[in-house]
Formats: sequence, C-alpha cells, structure tokens
Amino acid sequence: MSERDQTPARARSFGRVLLAIVVLALAVRVGYVAGAKHGPCFVNHKIGSIPTQCPVGDQLFYNGEANRLALGDGFVNWAIRGSHSPPAADHPPLTVVVLTPAAWLNMHWPLDVLHDPTGVTVERYYMAALGTLLVFLIGLLGRRIGGSGVGLVAALIAALYPNLWVNDGLIMSETVTGIVVVLALLTAYRLRDRSRFTAALACGAACGLVVLARVELGMLVPLLAVPAALASRGADRRKHFTLAAATVAATVILVAPWVLYNESRFVDTTFVSTNDGLTLAGANCPPVYSGNTIGLWVIQPPCTDDPQPAGDQSQVSAAYRRKAFDYIRAHKRRVPIVVAARVGRTWSVYRPHDMLFYNAGEGRERWVTVLGLIAYYPLALLALAGAWILARRRRGLLWPLVVPVIAVTIGVALTYGQTRFRAAAEPSLVLLAAVAMVAVWTRHPTNTDAGRRSGYDLTQGVTP
Repeated sequence: MSERDQTPARARSFGRVLLAIVVLALAVRVGYVAGAKHGPCFVNHKIGSIPTQCPVGDQLFYNGEANRLALGDGFVNWAIRGSHSPPAADHPPLTVVVLTPAAWLNMHWPLDVLHDPTGVTVERYYMAALGTLLVFLIGLLGRRIGGSGVGLVAALIAALYPNLWVNDGLIMSETVTGIVVVLALLTAYRLRDRSRFTAALACGAACGLVVLARVELGMLVPLLAVPAALASRGADRRKHFTLAAATVAATVILVAPWVLYNESRFVDTTFVSTNDGLTLAGANCPPVYSGNTIGLWVIQPPCTDDPQPAGDQSQVSAAYRRKAFDYIRAHKRRVPIVVAARVGRTWSVYRPHDMLFYNAGEGRERWVTVLGLIAYYPLALLALAGAWILARRRRGLLWPLVVPVIAVTIGVALTYGQTRFRAAAEPSLVLLAAVAMVAVWTRHPTNTDAGRRSGYDLTQGVTP
C-alpha cells in the first residue's frame, strides 16, 4: 500500500483512538463533579471551612452574572436585584457568555433531579463538557506539532491530569481560557505554514477571544500572532507586514465592541474589566509583602477599604489602583522579592504547600491539590525535556508553546501568585511532555519504525 493510501487509514485510526480518550476525559470530569461537588452546602464566611460543593469567590460571580444575562438583564451587578442594578464588568465577558446557554437551559427546562434552582450544578456539568473539548483540541494540536503519537499521548495526559480536570468542576474562567489559548496556538501554527489572509484573521480573532477571557493574556498578540505572521512561509516582507497588521486588526475588531460598551456605561475609562484596581490593591499591601503570605492576595483591610470607595465600578477600581501604586512607590525595595514569590508560587517552586489551604478557599478539594502537585513536578521536568528536543530538532515549533508560559509569568509578576493562573500554560506543559515521552519511546531501536509511523522521526525531527 502506498503512503498516500495509508494516510486516510492512519487518520481514521488517530480519530478512533482520540475519540476513546475524549470519552475517558468526559468520564473523569463527570465523575469528579458527581462525586465531589454534590451534597449539602453549609455556608459560612470562614475561608477554608465552606464545603467545596458550595460556589465561592469568583464562582458566585460567574454563576450569578450568567443567570442575569440569561434573564435578559445584561451585564449588571448580579448581587443587586431589580431593574436598576448598576453596570458591572468585574471580569472579562467571555466566560459569562459561554455559561449563559447553560443558565438559560436550567431556567427553562429545570432538571428537578438536581434540586438546584441556581443552575450551579448544570453549569458544572457544562464545564465538564467544555473541559472534554479542551482535551480534544490538545490532541489535535499535539498531532500538528509532532504527529499522531504526540497528539494521542498529549490528549491522554490532558484527560487524566488533575490540574486540568479540577478546573472543570468549578464555574470559573480557567477552562474557557484553556480552550481559546489552544485555538490561538492552532491558528498561529496554521498562519506560520500558510501565508493566507484568512489564517491571519483567524489567529487574530482567536487572540481576541483570549483577551475576552483573561485580559492579561493579551500579550499573545505581540508574542504569538504577530511573530507567526512575520514568519509565515512563502511570503515576502510586504506580505509579512500585511498579515501581521491583519492579526492585530482582527483582535481589535473582536474586542472593540465590548470596550465601547463599557465606555458608554462607566464614568471612568474602562477597557475589558474593572477588576484591575481590586487585584492590584489586594496584591500590594502589608500582608502580602512579607511573611508567609508574601506574593498572595488579600481582599480585606488594610488592603481594601471598608466601606469601599464611592462611585461605580470604574471609579472604585481607579481608587484602588491609586492606592496600590502609592504602596508600590513607598516599598520599591520589596517589589523584586514579592515578584519572585508570586512567580514561585504560580510555578509551585515556592511554598507549594500553601495552596492546600488557599485552593480550598476557592472550591478545590485538598486531595485534588495534592494529586495536582504530585502530577505536576514530573510533568514539568518532561516538559523541559520536550522543549529541549523541539529546540534542537525543528526550528519554529517551540516558540508558540513557550508564549503562554511567558504570558502567565509576566501576568502573575504584575498581580499575584496562584497555581490556577497556570491554566493558560498547562496545555503547553502537557504537549511538551508528550513530545519528550514519544521521543523516549521511539529512541529504543525496536520502536523506531513505529515512531516514524506515528509522525515522530528522531533523525529528521518532528513532522508537520
């Protein structure tokens, strides 16, 4: 059988195995939600004592805001009932928009067996389905980087990796962010290989979705989309710049309606979110500049004010920004140490055990955090090996995978450290680890031919 005749059969084989892995991923996520997120919810206000089946913190916002949007109220303060709720932009809008169909479904066809009028349970299962989609996309991206073998190994790791599936049991932005980041990576590789205007627009649009999921990841535009356009194959310098401009334009076009909407309803200038002021104030104050809580975030006095500053969300955010910058200027010598602690906490190299308590305050079970730490360290080492392999064997494949790692690191250096902020970079770790695992397997002489059939050739590098 010729190579051309074998290609469709190999594609069908890849598809069948990937489908089986996706089913496994769905079972893991549904099982986690069913087993860990059901039961009585005894609410009190002591951090760490609220059962993890209770929505806390940002989960309350995303659930409440999706419910208000499903009712047709728009983006308003979800906690203030009535027709005169003030405008709100606590977080970028994409996760709320994605959750709204689940909220609407729960309102119009309530599943009485769940006994959950708030829609939290429905939205958690909905997130489990979205997390399964992320596994599928990681598999496709892995095949694009290193062939079928890398794609399937990456998908299997993603299906079982606790630091991915734990996000799918929470009503937060991490799952949605992971999906759009992987879409941005897929479109960036496509743009690099095909100097087409449509590819540039797709890459820019994907980066725009990333901004609407987590604003600090807007760094993907200059670090991922523009370099992919400038390195696009088969194009001259003029076309390179045209493609780069197209990626930026697509991002701006996608994000601009939300920015203009915010400008029309807030007193102070607001771009994507009003959350920056509160984030900076909680990350730059006495409790988090020294001691055991250095590099974390505190949302209580003296970091925040009680009562909070007057005005709408944009004015409150501006007041907190000024407070944070005043504190930073007064403690410049501490900033490098605090930044190092933030980065170290995010990448679990500084006081990782603190996350056992801190994650519980956000709805993660202690045992899941332990599993995540156990799985993370070998995965990170394999990812470093995979990065070294890609850097040696094929130029151009490594950089896109490194970009989310850089963006996350810069983002937490400017705000605060938390392991969940790694969510945007976890797919890169999974993919690089898969490259290393397939490389080790194919290095054995008896596996060389099988490795080449899988798309990974140690003598020629990773096939496109």
